[in-house]
Amino acid sequence: MVYYPTSFGSIIYLMLLPLYISAKNDVGFNVNLIRKNTPHYNHNVLPLSGLLSPKEKTPQSPTYAYLGHYLMELSIGTPPFKIYGIVDTGSDLTWTQCVPCKNCYKQRNPMFDPRKSTSYRNISCDSELCHKLDTGVCSPEKRCNYTYGYASAAITQSVLAQETITLTSTTGESVPLKGIVFGCGHNDTDSFNDHEMGIIGLGGGLVSLISQIGSSFGGKRFSQCLVPFHTDVVVSSKMSFGRGSEVSGIGVISTPLVAKEDKTPYFITLLGISVGNTYLHFNGSSEIVSKGNMFLDSGTPPTILPTQSYERVVDQVRKQVAMAPIIDDPDLGPQLCYRTKKNLPGPVLKAHFEGADVTLNPIQTFISPKKDVFCLGFTNTSADGGIYGNFAQSNYLIGFDLDKQLVYFKPMDCTKYK
Repeated sequence: MVYYPTSFGSIIYLMLLPLYISAKNDVGFNVNLIRKNTPHYNHNVLPLSGLLSPKEKTPQSPTYAYLGHYLMELSIGTPPFKIYGIVDTGSDLTWTQCVPCKNCYKQRNPMFDPRKSTSYRNISCDSELCHKLDTGVCSPEKRCNYTYGYASAAITQSVLAQETITLTSTTGESVPLKGIVFGCGHNDTDSFNDHEMGIIGLGGGLVSLISQIGSSFGGKRFSQCLVPFHTDVVVSSKMSFGRGSEVSGIGVISTPLVAKEDKTPYFITLLGISVGNTYLHFNGSSEIVSKGNMFLDSGTPPTILPTQSYERVVDQVRKQVAMAPIIDDPDLGPQLCYRTKKNLPGPVLKAHFEGADVTLNPIQTFISPKKDVFCLGFTNTSADGGIYGNFAQSNYLIGFDLDKQLVYFKPMDCTKYK
């Protein structure tokens, strides 16, 4: 059945917290992200016949992202071991599958073996880190265990550890981060595919990679420019950290982050959505909307709205599209879809956030789940709030300034952003 990839936002539960970092650098850095149809090569993998280039003697195998996922390449351990994790601003924990992995999902590439790394350190039950856990998670070996779940019902669990994580900047420079707390997963189930080796948690909680980096790179801020999934240009998306990740210049708009008890999601306030010239208030009336009713999540592909708001948006889109929607394809379920070889010419939507009106063109709102079909990249929830997904975030330079508690949007052709 055709469906949107599972959301990796909305944490169900978490049992850990703080950390330490030894890297100090007041200069920020940029990294490339992998999206669907932009292959990278994993040098940990033994080659199949014919995969070696005449100029490349290192074993390699192509790594692709699935539709709806952006992957970040980073290395764990000493010597460095490459992994590819889903970039997720909707969760905190960075983790990868580790051997031995008796109850894990199938993974195309080899798993990280902590026994082969000289910088790997388990966190003991007696450490300050483990004392931050909510409940008793001490293993018989006195190691600090964790369990981390997602709204999709996916779970990763096993050992909390510290390691050296190395990122490679777009200039080719290695950026080592020592003492990073991460999950060495030995029991990881459901909702993951064989290209994904874990998740890179970039939420606002204490254990996220952003919080662990802190101000070591010139400020607690980062930005992203996500290339839309349906573009023929083979180019990587970009993510910037620290100094240099500021979003400024002509066309920049901003909306405030809303602080809540849950520190992980980046909550913002959606006042309403326009479909063409028709304005739809968020809750269907002129009443004041709740602050922080949406959060930005790079790990969730579609934009998720409360059912009433979603149905009103779908109704207006249907009225403004000249074509008849598909009604006879069981693969598509209740999604609003059209049979067309090219993306729809309209309508243009506009997300009205507090202080920031974000224009959404069809490349950001209509997604092709299969050949010659384009569907509205929105879905619904019974909850009062929603999620602003990565389909809608594409072709914008989006900056998260956690010091100023602001999110910036700047329209951008992300295929050309350097």
